[in-house]
Amino acid sequence: MSLDLPSILIAWTTTDSEASAQALAKSAVEAHVAACAQVHGPISSTYRWKGEIHSNQEWRITFKTPHAHADSLEYFVQQHHPYDTPQWVAVLSDSVSPTYRAWVEEEG
Repeated sequence: MSLDLPSILIAWTTTDSEASAQALAKSAVEAHVAACAQVHGPISSTYRWKGEIHSNQEWRITFKTPHAHADSLEYFVQQHHPYDTPQWVAVLSDSVSPTYRAWVEEEG
């Protein structure tokens, strides 16, 4: 693994259905704001919303994109997400293999 920068961004959001998650993942890759998007689920989410506790099934989407595309990906997800207040968590990778990083840079 290499600690050379630039790094890649790894970001997560969740949606309320597999179809919604798949559509958001595909559209982000098609728009070239992400090189890759993986859908995981269902997962069980428990959260407080407007003063009430909710427990629901959701599907998590994990995106990989070049660090330079971080703002574009976040904006894209915010504009295309079905939730009023979508989860958005993003981190820079600590270590990425040079070949994978090059692929993300080329495709993202």
